[in-house]
Amino acid sequence: MGPKAWWTILLYTKYVFLSCFCHWRKFCRYTVGNGFHVIAAHTDSPCLKLKPKSASSKSGYLMVNVQTYGSGLWHTWFDRDLSVAGRVIVRGSDGSFMHKLVKIKRPLLRVPTLAIHLDRTVNKDGFKPNLESHLIPLLSTKLEETSLESKEKSTSSSKAAHHPLFMRVLSDELNCDVDDIMSIELNVCDTQPSCLGGGNNEFIFSGRLDNLASSYCALRALIDSCKSSGDLSSEHAIRMVALFDNEEVGSDSVQGAGAPTMFQAMRRIVSCLANEYIGEGAFERAIRHSFLVSADMAHGVHPNFMDKHEEHHRPELQKGLVIKHNANQRYATSGVTAFLFKEIGKNHNLPTQEFVVRNDMGCGSTIGPILASGVGIRTVDCGIAQLSMHSVREICGKEDVDIAYKHFKAFYQTFSSIDKKLQVDF
Repeated sequence: MGPKAWWTILLYTKYVFLSCFCHWRKFCRYTVGNGFHVIAAHTDSPCLKLKPKSASSKSGYLMVNVQTYGSGLWHTWFDRDLSVAGRVIVRGSDGSFMHKLVKIKRPLLRVPTLAIHLDRTVNKDGFKPNLESHLIPLLSTKLEETSLESKEKSTSSSKAAHHPLFMRVLSDELNCDVDDIMSIELNVCDTQPSCLGGGNNEFIFSGRLDNLASSYCALRALIDSCKSSGDLSSEHAIRMVALFDNEEVGSDSVQGAGAPTMFQAMRRIVSCLANEYIGEGAFERAIRHSFLVSADMAHGVHPNFMDKHEEHHRPELQKGLVIKHNANQRYATSGVTAFLFKEIGKNHNLPTQEFVVRNDMGCGSTIGPILASGVGIRTVDCGIAQLSMHSVREICGKEDVDIAYKHFKAFYQTFSSIDKKLQVDF
């Protein structure tokens, strides 16, 4: 799959399962012990996922049972035009099984709110839905399923886990028979496309900015920094991107940052490039000369809730990448790594901001500390400032995406020369 196709997955398809992806570019001046320059991000976002047995019926409606994934702002999923996307295992005509990606583009599901006439105090007491009983999307009225029952008698018993109508819609999209659908793993998704907004079109309104915006900027920066052989003629490091799944639920999975995938890939790369070298510790030496940028979205200051931010650390939209600090190691940034990353921006006239959470509030975390502690790689945590994080519809600044791309590209192109100038007395 070419670079352009990857951008399409990250920016537009948006609901494709990209479980774990590592991409690197070889350089021309390799010697044993040279390091990696890595940008790592995650591809998952909070969403609703279909339960293994999704079919249910209530009060004459066909419903689709879902489970919550991650810490979403679930009230934002009500009254949205929703559909499904994910992966399906389909049986071929020769008896083989094929993994297919699917997205139903038309509105298929909806979670309606209760009318205010039946919940008079909702504006005063707040909207507090029960996530098990109130967050179940509607598929259709039961009358439509009844008319289908005679047509679906040939459906195998395993399909009883899902409504026949739902399976027929899915099979039509895949252009296969219902009985050939062997397994499904689907997410609920918003059907509204991303767009520019604001008085000057300065905002991006979109779902899943956290963290596909970082993933896109990182991958494009890597590709654009290596367009020609001349771009790598003086490079001593290996340039790399690593994208992980399951960050929103802790990263402890086979495709998450808690798995050894990235470091196994790095070890194999070093082994491949070391050629006839027979000394010890080639990989460990490489790690000591490596640098990791953990790229995840950051909390921009909300104009209506400014007191939620520490007074002197209020990141703004359109003001550049946010470097994240936390004394309790919820972020992996140190004074040294922050300096190096800011120096890159300074040399290219790219602004940076800094964020520290209030002492009386809890702090989120990223894949940064997980990867940093895995093998002891120098790490900085940074991200694009945004609002409405974990909503079904998020917002960030258009200029910040461009700044992030330029900063990441500059990281690949100039970090080696900047790092050489720094002397650290450990």
